[in-house]
Amino acid sequence: MGSVDVTKLTYFDVKASDLFAAEEIERARRYHRPLYLALAFDWALQVGLLGAIAFGPPGDWLGDATGGPWWARTLELVALVLAVSTLVRLPLSAWRGWAHERRWGFSKQSLGAWLWDVAKGLVLSVLLTGVALVGLVWTGRAWPEWWPAVAAPAAAALTLVLSLLAPLLFERLFNRFSPLQDEALARDLRELSERARVPVRTMLVSDASRRTTKHNAYVSGLGPTRRLVLFDTLLSDAPRAELRGVVAHELGHRRFRHVAFGTALAMAGAVAGVLVLRLVFAWDGLVQAAGADGLGDFRIVPLVLLVLWLLELGALPFETWLSRRWERVADRFALDLTSDGEALEQMHRRLALANLADLDPPALLYALLFTHPTPPERIAAARMQA
Repeated sequence: MGSVDVTKLTYFDVKASDLFAAEEIERARRYHRPLYLALAFDWALQVGLLGAIAFGPPGDWLGDATGGPWWARTLELVALVLAVSTLVRLPLSAWRGWAHERRWGFSKQSLGAWLWDVAKGLVLSVLLTGVALVGLVWTGRAWPEWWPAVAAPAAAALTLVLSLLAPLLFERLFNRFSPLQDEALARDLRELSERARVPVRTMLVSDASRRTTKHNAYVSGLGPTRRLVLFDTLLSDAPRAELRGVVAHELGHRRFRHVAFGTALAMAGAVAGVLVLRLVFAWDGLVQAAGADGLGDFRIVPLVLLVLWLLELGALPFETWLSRRWERVADRFALDLTSDGEALEQMHRRLALANLADLDPPALLYALLFTHPTPPERIAAARMQA
């Protein structure tokens, strides 16, 4: 193995043109540039929409459309705000998530199937957000002065519970999972996991091919819900050595407990969100402008959603930086585990071309959006350590 610390290799150290053909770089650029513009417009639209609902007549209209006790009106207002947001942004979402993907040969869904996924996502979002905001408003009603002392640990606990439940409940809403049927491959991958000192009990195949031609694999869950998932598109296309590299990378995430640390950070983020809301609600003029009498008023829902959305955007650079760092660590672990830099290089190249990854993104967008190093970075790292 080489002595270079490949985890410190950065975007600025590698030229995409040294590792990929100009035609490949340009094709990926043509695919991604419109998506970046659409994403920026979608974010601006979401902020503007939530702002209009929080501080303008639309919020009054939606609030007046609710009825019943405070908790029911809170749930109803959450549902109305999220439904309006989804409907207003639907044409852009359909272009980004379906039409553009169909044009480039990735999406295999009909428009009806894609809309069904959107509907399921909306229902799930309403349920989870509704429960969280009912709890938040309840703490404001029960403890007007000390509500953060209750809301902060409750938000952290809810984040932990959702991390545990996601593989069992939420992922199954969108895909079907089955055990890996190739016994020889399963045995090989389990032996690899034992050498990595993170034995895999649950190794599943997702029927991703019903939706897309793209390749992927991931780890999710904590404790008893922890599992490794391979897309069936990846299994049908990648050679055995490259599959070992993919799994070795995912085992690296498990070995270094990235999912657990990520959950802990999300819990800390939930606590920080409550503290920021405490500062927001101390600003009486802002709360009154939102048409609410305080945290115990269900009409605070649009303002809470706006603040949380802005916090989410503000946290993106840190989240993507940390994710890229963890991906580099997992890449290095895969190299150490398999001792097959050539296979890992081919794996990164195959995934880049199959998924049409952006090979040379603008630096600002890379810092803001990219959860993984670029394929040229990863290939350069594999060569340096091979």
